[in-house]
Amino acid sequence: MTNILKLGLPKGSLQEGTVSIFKKAGWTFVFSSRNHVPYCDDPEIDALLIRAQEMARYVEQGIFDAGITGKDWIVENGATVVEVCELVYAKASMRPVRWVLAVPEESEIQTVKDLEGKHISTEVVNITQRYLAEHGVHAEVEFSWGATEAKARLFSDAIVEVTETGASLRANKLRIIDTVQESTTRLIANPAAYEDPWKREKIDDMARLLQSGIAASSRVGLKMNVTTEKLEAVMAILPSMKAPTVSQLYNGSGAAVEVIVVESAVRRMIPDLIKAGATGIIEYPLNKVIE
Repeated sequence: MTNILKLGLPKGSLQEGTVSIFKKAGWTFVFSSRNHVPYCDDPEIDALLIRAQEMARYVEQGIFDAGITGKDWIVENGATVVEVCELVYAKASMRPVRWVLAVPEESEIQTVKDLEGKHISTEVVNITQRYLAEHGVHAEVEFSWGATEAKARLFSDAIVEVTETGASLRANKLRIIDTVQESTTRLIANPAAYEDPWKREKIDDMARLLQSGIAASSRVGLKMNVTTEKLEAVMAILPSMKAPTVSQLYNGSGAAVEVIVVESAVRRMIPDLIKAGATGIIEYPLNKVIE
């Protein structure tokens, strides 16, 4: 009998980023427009799309052996799951998201203490109530089914809403007072499933490859040729995870140099490499970086 891992994939804002990271890690998922059961090119995986908000609960119950969701939803659901690894990516950036306390720009509310007796709308009721309790504040917290930013003036004195950049809040003329909780994406597992040797190895291998795909997302490879007399000048410019690989050219006229670098540094580095004497520079993308 073939071993099968039941995997939950997040539907919604995390879906595209999750599929992209899995692609880098070596797994391809194909979706039809109305089907929540994607095709996976790994016959040992049965995947299903489900909302990230519900994922931790279903993994805890054993409906899924493993799943992808945010730390925020693990906390909000109070789910008992194994957090196998952190996967730092969001829908728009490779950084944590924040649940923030926000009020209309014109509001007199300046700190969480000013919310005593006020009304707050949010999707994360439990997280918000815990935050208020930590600050000794009593306020009414109401679950929001969506469009939370619009409720700050109509129905609520404040909201607790998720943001990556704060741009949407500013566009809605809302002012951030405080960060309630930061969250990153997690690969989680059902505790009983994680005790199964085959499933544990499968999940751990998946975690390692997903993390290597994320590490590769911000890096590129550079190759170049350098004459012997200019090699030291070029080497002085190059950072590396360990050390650049240097190979002698066939005709003995210099060396071929290869290095892995942070992609954002390349736009500054290439002009300096050219000035130092590097030629035949090639930049190439990476799928995995395993350190």
